[in-house]
Amino acid sequence: MTFESVETFRDQRNEALNFIQSKTDMRPEYLLILGTGLGQLAEEMDIETEISYDQIPHFPVSTVESHAGKLLFGWLGGKEVVAMQGRFHYYEGYTMQQIAFPVRVLKANGAMTLIVSNACGGMNPNYRRGDIMLICDHINLLGDNPLIGPNDDELGPRFPDMSEPYTERLIDIAQTVALEEAIHMHQGVYVSISGPMLETKSEYRYLRLIGADVVGMSTVPEVISAVHMGMEVLGISAVTDECFPDSLQPVIMEDILEAAAMAEPKMTKVIIRVLEKL
Repeated sequence: MTFESVETFRDQRNEALNFIQSKTDMRPEYLLILGTGLGQLAEEMDIETEISYDQIPHFPVSTVESHAGKLLFGWLGGKEVVAMQGRFHYYEGYTMQQIAFPVRVLKANGAMTLIVSNACGGMNPNYRRGDIMLICDHINLLGDNPLIGPNDDELGPRFPDMSEPYTERLIDIAQTVALEEAIHMHQGVYVSISGPMLETKSEYRYLRLIGADVVGMSTVPEVISAVHMGMEVLGISAVTDECFPDSLQPVIMEDILEAAAMAEPKMTKVIIRVLEKL
């Protein structure tokens, strides 16, 4: 689904929005995207409404292990939130517009802040498996982005500024929370590549050389679309494997999920406390 016209996009967005609003009266200001192995944050929510992605008109469906594929409306950290329990990836065959579509729909439903999480490979030699990292900036190496094609001027400008994709105010709050909770949290740059294969030793060296601290296969499309629409953004990564070229070991999905489970309590605590402070 690459939208052939602004009218087509609006029609499909409105169909999805009308369906969601027929299921819940909630209009949460905060949108959470829960990445690989991090869907358990949903257990901390007081859930009012649960909607499966496959019920919502024009929504993509999660095809990746550990992505539940549900939209959850409820309360977390004293705030009304909507959580995407599972996300979509370029390597699944979805277009960038499809990946961004849920963010577009939920913005129309009232979301003004995006809190996005992901699992990633740590390339910074100071990072270890199970650590968490606050995203201060990103590098897009996906080879595409969700703004290519017709621009809906009602959503945002044709040429949006990306000098502050991750909101400094939210970064400051998250850092304060980590200090208060004695949680060790890095801050660094996330690079997004298409996947689904992991990188070669030479690719890890290259990505580190250009300034990335961690590497993953998601997040950037959703952040670009959120910034385009004027939303505030906070991003947190869970380091699930150590990508050091000179000591690189094969990685399997079970290892990634195990490391995500190590990082999850720290990430959950930070996100809940940030919401409490907002």
